[in-house]
Amino acid sequence: MAMASFAAGVWLHHPGAPALADREALVDLQRFESATVELFRGAAPAVVYITTAALRRDAFTFSIRRIPRGSGSGFLWDDRGHVVTNYHVIEGANAARVTLADQTTWDAKLIGVAPEKDLAVLRIKAPADKLLPIPVSDEEELQVGQYVIAIGNPFGLDHTLTTGVISALGREIDSRAQVPIRDVIQTDAAINPGNSGGPLLDSRGELVGVNTAIFSPSGAYAGIGFAIPAATVRWVVGDLIKYGRVKRVSLGVDIASGQIARRLGVDGALILNVHPGGAADRAGLRPTQRTAGGEVVLGDVIVAVGGESVRSAHDLLLALEPHREGVELPLTIRRGDERVEIVVRLVPDERAERNVESDVPS
Repeated sequence: MAMASFAAGVWLHHPGAPALADREALVDLQRFESATVELFRGAAPAVVYITTAALRRDAFTFSIRRIPRGSGSGFLWDDRGHVVTNYHVIEGANAARVTLADQTTWDAKLIGVAPEKDLAVLRIKAPADKLLPIPVSDEEELQVGQYVIAIGNPFGLDHTLTTGVISALGREIDSRAQVPIRDVIQTDAAINPGNSGGPLLDSRGELVGVNTAIFSPSGAYAGIGFAIPAATVRWVVGDLIKYGRVKRVSLGVDIASGQIARRLGVDGALILNVHPGGAADRAGLRPTQRTAGGEVVLGDVIVAVGGESVRSAHDLLLALEPHREGVELPLTIRRGDERVEIVVRLVPDERAERNVESDVPS
């Protein structure tokens, strides 16, 4: 039965007939749903299911046994078979397998890990026509309220889609290496165990983050999930593919641990040792020393790098990581009661900056 009729140029609404505004809203909703459906269809083939195992030798038969460890999500990074996931998905495993959207399973080789960013790269040798990577967003300025979708394998349920918005930006979470991960995206798109390592996508189907953690008193989803931003993922994955690790630069110093700095009442990155011939040595930075009489003379304290405030060894590490070898970087240091500006020329970090856990040097 018709819900409305047309008479004398006027729509006559019968009881229960939707108003024009309601019909337009319904059309908009259908368009929105269709866009989400198409986005999922385009992105799902790039999302993978990762299972990990520990290899153990049987004490009696000496054969190698494969003991399942866990599972998670990941996604295809390029058409060469590189797969991005979280470090904690493959942590402690001896072997990993990747299942693609067509349900084919491939042994994976570990290419590189960055525990301090909770990222890892695997590689599979699958035919090129099966490798359909997700495009990475170039958008630097995300906005709170932006629509996002998460695709992953929560509880082993493959290719599950959840939707939400960017709830907040600039969050900070701890990594497996106990180094903060900054500028993290907070979302209310449901992220559950097994979603780790899966992509967070914008309304164009482009990667804006890698789902990595939830905040929950119970361990289940509570409306607060976190994703490592694409801007961080891009350069970290590039380093992992090229070098197998994050390639950092060095000042050539040993920095006091937080415990030592607090004990000495220092706010900043206190230099304990300066490596001979390193960037800091050439720039004239001074280490902490102990006089013949046993008095501790504090070394230079780095309080800013390139204008970015530094209050700890972790802050210094994070301030240096975007920079590359050969860059001349201004440092603000506190030397006694004075603030001094010094420019250092960065060199490759062959051993990584250390947080010195020993006491003040003698």
